[in-house]
Amino acid sequence: MLMGLFDRFRRTGMRRPDGNAARTGSTTVRASDAADEQHLRNFVTTRRGVEGFVEPRTAVSDVTLLLVAHDGEWTRRRVPSVQWAHNFANKHQVPSYDAAVVGIPQRMRDWNKRQKEGRN
Repeated sequence: MLMGLFDRFRRTGMRRPDGNAARTGSTTVRASDAADEQHLRNFVTTRRGVEGFVEPRTAVSDVTLLLVAHDGEWTRRRVPSVQWAHNFANKHQVPSYDAAVVGIPQRMRDWNKRQKEGRN
């Protein structure tokens, strides 16, 4: 079979030695684990005014739960699913929102700015 100059660069035709199509542009993301859950639990039990923002899976990150305290201090960890994140928040009496819909709170950005400027 004759191969044209650009045929060798066409992604649809690429095959791995095992015969399966090569996956280009995909990334492997670390799954959430018990340490992630423990970190989130610690954050909600040691801060006040915590709200949860569930961030959907992206090309480079799995589903994450962003927790933001009353003063803007925040933490983010991978979670098993969107439903798991909302259930976690409900269990800990933390309001939860879909970050893709509501965005992230201004107090978080303000906290980041204060940290960068060296003011706590």
